[in-house]
Amino acid sequence: MSHTNRFPSSSRRSFGALAAAAVLSTGLLAAAPAGAQTAFPSKTLTIIVPFSAGGTTDILARIVGQALSTELGQPVVIDNRAGAGGNIGAQAAAKAAADGHTLFMGTVGTHAINASLYKKMPFDPIKDFAPLTRVANVPNLLVANPAQPYKSVAELIAYAKANPGKVNFGSSGSGSSIHLSGELFKSMAKVDMVHVPYKGSAPAVTDLLGNQIGIMFDNMPSAIQHVRSGKLRPLAVTTAKRSPELPDVPTIAEAGVPGYEATSWFGLFVPAGTPAAVVTRLNTAIVKVLAQPDVKKKISDQGAEVHSEKPEQFAAFIQKEVVKWGKVVRESGASLD
Repeated sequence: MSHTNRFPSSSRRSFGALAAAAVLSTGLLAAAPAGAQTAFPSKTLTIIVPFSAGGTTDILARIVGQALSTELGQPVVIDNRAGAGGNIGAQAAAKAAADGHTLFMGTVGTHAINASLYKKMPFDPIKDFAPLTRVANVPNLLVANPAQPYKSVAELIAYAKANPGKVNFGSSGSGSSIHLSGELFKSMAKVDMVHVPYKGSAPAVTDLLGNQIGIMFDNMPSAIQHVRSGKLRPLAVTTAKRSPELPDVPTIAEAGVPGYEATSWFGLFVPAGTPAAVVTRLNTAIVKVLAQPDVKKKISDQGAEVHSEKPEQFAAFIQKEVVKWGKVVRESGASLD
């Protein structure tokens, strides 16, 4: 299902494929009319979000989209297309016109995990996209419904071992970093827990708040407000260091699973073949808005860390992430049809 909102007017494949896409785009630029660069953008821009409204991917897209609308002088529409761990939205974005007017808010799931997790992919995360920039790095937060009997990671592990298969953990979808954070925890803590996938973080959090599921390794932006209100109990963060937003919450490694670390990231892409001038214009605009104090504050208030870079830097980062998460998927034994 597609849900659209309008802002106010304002694997294992090689890095070479990414570089080749950039070279191809440069070649297309050379053949374009001289005025093509100045004509962009010429109409409303759309950011496809592969998860439901209210989750971290959606929150970040709206923050950046609103500022980008002002910067580029065109409306920005958010198009939520949830399902299949982000693959449905990614497939739609990959098939969009390569003119820069359709962007995709990709995640570690869509671009570094799913190719190893799914036996059949409806798109190629490397060949079908041109990276623009990362937007944010986000810790995942292990949270529990306060009605659950465990108040720490150690108590959760003890409970799960005493009650195998009785702890349910929700996620924004199979293959998401939220899912894999749980699978990594299961493997390293040697516990048997049941994964319950949803079409986005928001509906999973709703069931967590209602105690339909016990825990979740949620992205911090969509969980932190409920922690601050006392509706969810924070057990640990998944990063190597504690979060400045929740300095009293330990890391999972500190709390009883040495060596554990998992970080989510979010970044913007356009379809492969988008002219290099348009890629450059978008990268420059996004990097500029990410540096704005109000945008940085909105993102940091969500527990996320702003991160921007050049397209080639983002491409190199993705290559490393594909290798890292491919290893996690293999070692966890996770697989989807």
